[in-house]
Amino acid sequence: MNRDHYTYRVTWSAEDSEHVGLCVEFPSLSWLASTPEDALAGIRKLVSDTVQELQNRQEPVPEPFADRTYSGQFRVRVTPEVHRKLAIQAAEAGVSMNLLASSKLAM
Repeated sequence: MNRDHYTYRVTWSAEDSEHVGLCVEFPSLSWLASTPEDALAGIRKLVSDTVQELQNRQEPVPEPFADRTYSGQFRVRVTPEVHRKLAIQAAEAGVSMNLLASSKLAM
């Protein structure tokens, strides 16, 4: 598993008046720094250390989202009224309900 494949994000924390580095696969971890670059470097190092610690303890390590396989399918239950509304919208647009729902989800 490549530790560089994790999903990182840096944002400004008004509460802390610093940049905060985050990792989606490790939601309990964060790193505060005065610059975005330092926040990213800090969270990457923290994740790397955490992965090493989990491996040493033979505990499960989260798989990076980038390395996961996705089928491209999932089921969503909606009310009959929403189903009808989507069917009408799809028919009016001349597309399948699948294409209509997919385009709405991509927004």
